[in-house]
Amino acid sequence: MKLSIITVVRNNPQVGGALDSILAQRFEGELELIVIDGGSTDGTLAVLEAYRDKLAVLVSEPDGGIYEGMNKGLALATGDVIGTLNSDDLYFDGEALAAVAQAFAEHDVDAVYGDLVYVRRDATARVVRYWQSRPYADGLFERGWMPPHPAFFARREIYARHGPFDLDYRIAADFELLLRFMAKGGIRTLHLPRVLVRMRLGGASNRSLRAILRANLESYRACRQHGLRVPLWFIPRKILSRVPQFFRPAPGP
Repeated sequence: MKLSIITVVRNNPQVGGALDSILAQRFEGELELIVIDGGSTDGTLAVLEAYRDKLAVLVSEPDGGIYEGMNKGLALATGDVIGTLNSDDLYFDGEALAAVAQAFAEHDVDAVYGDLVYVRRDATARVVRYWQSRPYADGLFERGWMPPHPAFFARREIYARHGPFDLDYRIAADFELLLRFMAKGGIRTLHLPRVLVRMRLGGASNRSLRAILRANLESYRACRQHGLRVPLWFIPRKILSRVPQFFRPAPGP
């Protein structure tokens, strides 16, 4: 199996940690690393240059944000399966991608997704929230559910069939894409009951109350756009669904 991992970055020298996390994977297949830089103006490009010989693709040019960058990466990816890892984030351990590849090998599915933990920015071993996912069932998106996008891997043909990220969504394009793939497209998915990613707190969709509200409004709009019947209390229920994540026991290393 050839696995493409897309990392989008702009002005974040910590991207080296994400790339080290990918390169440390004990994965027997072919690994294609694609980095899309949105025109960094700090020291990020110097960090990326140190990895150039390990990257299949490095693009650096101004763009419209993270989802436009991801779409650039999708257009360049040649792997059988595609995943994304944000520039702040890390794979949970060295076996994460091997576990994903094994799941694809053993099951006739279009996509595999796992679980995710939120960690402190300055202490990535310290778990703050545990996003434990579940197998997909009809009606989950209407209740505000989604799998964690950084822990989601899909066959390249699924993107070709159902399309890339919708750039009309500035914060919740991942929710819209996963809804389009799973609830509308009916792709075959497998939940891998395993933590795959450590996500640092402070991402675009949860760095402020305003961002959280906008992300949830966009999620509501995505449901309506695709004809899903959502109640008026969709947004508060979606926000409250995160509360148990703070109280689940942290997974083992």
